[in-house]
Amino acid sequence: MEQKIRHILAAHGKLTVDVASLAGDSDLFEAGLTSHATVNVMLACEDEFDVEFPDEALKKATFSSIGALSAVVGRLVDESA
Repeated sequence: MEQKIRHILAAHGKLTVDVASLAGDSDLFEAGLTSHATVNVMLACEDEFDVEFPDEALKKATFSSIGALSAVVGRLVDESA
C-alpha cells in the first residue's frame, strides 16, 4: 500500500522533494504538499483503492505523512471489504 501511495504522491502531490527520499513519517506539507495537491492526492487514492474518504478523514493530519495516509487508506479499504 505504501508504495502505491508513494506513486500517487509522485504523480499528484507536486512535492518539492523526491518521494523516494521521504521517510514514512516525514511531513508532506514541509515537502511541498499544498491544499490543492492534497485534493488531487485524495481523488487519486479514492480511484486507486476504490474507497471514499469520509468527512471525518478530510483533515490535515490525514495527509501529514505517508504513514498517516497509509493508515487511513488501509482502514477505508478494510471497511469496504
